[in-house]
Amino acid sequence: MRLGQVIGAVVTLMLGGAALAEAPMTSPRPAPRPGAVVVASSSAGASRWAPIMSLRPMPRPSVLAAAAPVAPVRAAIAPALVPAALVPTASVPRDPINALIQALSPAVATTAVLIDATVLAVARSLRPEPRPAGFVVPAAAVAAPRAASARGSVCGVPEIKGEAIADIPGRIAGCGVDNPVRVTSVSGVALAQSPTIDCTTAKALNTWVREGVIPAVGRTGGGVARINVIAHYSCRSRNNQPGAKISEHGKGHAIDIAGITLANGKTLTVLDNWRGGGAQARIIQAMHRTACGTFGTVLGPNSDRFHVDHLHVDTARYRGGAYCR
Repeated sequence: MRLGQVIGAVVTLMLGGAALAEAPMTSPRPAPRPGAVVVASSSAGASRWAPIMSLRPMPRPSVLAAAAPVAPVRAAIAPALVPAALVPTASVPRDPINALIQALSPAVATTAVLIDATVLAVARSLRPEPRPAGFVVPAAAVAAPRAASARGSVCGVPEIKGEAIADIPGRIAGCGVDNPVRVTSVSGVALAQSPTIDCTTAKALNTWVREGVIPAVGRTGGGVARINVIAHYSCRSRNNQPGAKISEHGKGHAIDIAGITLANGKTLTVLDNWRGGGAQARIIQAMHRTACGTFGTVLGPNSDRFHVDHLHVDTARYRGGAYCR
């Protein structure tokens, strides 16, 4: 007897779904709201209802915000779908109503889902409220920027890679370096030679490459890949001139740079590009200009005949400020 009732309920629901599937006799277009429409005539003379207000949904009434939870609604519609006497109790699934609805008719299942969604819909936007005035984000919640690895670094600066070497005694008075380092790269840019310099000069070189050279090159040729160092520590007089003062090279304070190599393999040189004009000349000249101040002395092709093919930079300090030519 129970099986017959179940079959009868299934047939009834299926016939009802088929009837609903028939095309309606009249247009399903909803009737316009009173007072909220105007009549507009099309070119064919047919009248159409044109809304004069925005179709944006109106705020939900306050009563809907306190709508009953879905369980009572489901309990109310369940008897209309399946008689309680027809649901076995020995093997009841976790959600017997939804399981049976989905088995009987996809259309009925969809209707039930829509009912659940409507009842559970929030009455207002889920956009978060503004933080109150004076709110302070805890320091622990702010992600710290990723720092360069200290592995292989020297001078206490992670961006300066290289190795510390033994003190260099001077073979003549005025030469020598205390606590020298041999640098292989700064700010991720390799050095063609590994200059032997002191940490003050290494830090100045790192700052200049990060704040001067890299921005000057930009994306040209894929960016700067190597700084072409051609001279560093050397116990000698200035410009190798007899009787001249000891050069800053003899103190580990100076390096000479002939140019740069780009990521695409192209090399820009002071000798070829300083006066060549165009973007390449602007890059070399910007390198010279941005070094001034970071280094105490900056000499280029406009200084004298000894620097036509390279930039000389050192960390000598003068009372009158940086000397740049």
